[in-house]
Amino acid sequence: MLAYRTILKNGIIKGLETVWELTKVMAPFYIAVTLLAQTPVMGFLDKMAKPVMKLVGLPGEAATAIVVGNVLNIYAAIGTMSALSLNAKEVTIIALMILISHNLFIETAVSKKTGINVTSLVLVRIIGSFIAGILLNWGWM
Repeated sequence: MLAYRTILKNGIIKGLETVWELTKVMAPFYIAVTLLAQTPVMGFLDKMAKPVMKLVGLPGEAATAIVVGNVLNIYAAIGTMSALSLNAKEVTIIALMILISHNLFIETAVSKKTGINVTSLVLVRIIGSFIAGILLNWGWM
């Protein structure tokens, strides 16, 4: 019985530590995007990204989540996405795109050590991400 209590206690502690770590990443992006949405900057970004985002069935502001996911990580992108008004289709498309081309800087640095041509790798991941987004958008009925 004592072992179960120890396991339960350790599980709760680890779970809370994980929630705290994810909150430290996601909350700042949620707050930043929410504040940014109240300024003309988000409207400008939306307008600039709209033509490209339209290809994948996303509003222009969704480019913010994709860029954050590509530059930082998936959790920061989730924090950014949660501050946007997106439907299930849009969230799914962004999730697919970010899963293909997330965390480019760190993963490219690691891949470079293996001797891979990193320019080709980055292009394949970004282009593949957009192709997958386009296909999912077209296939979603």
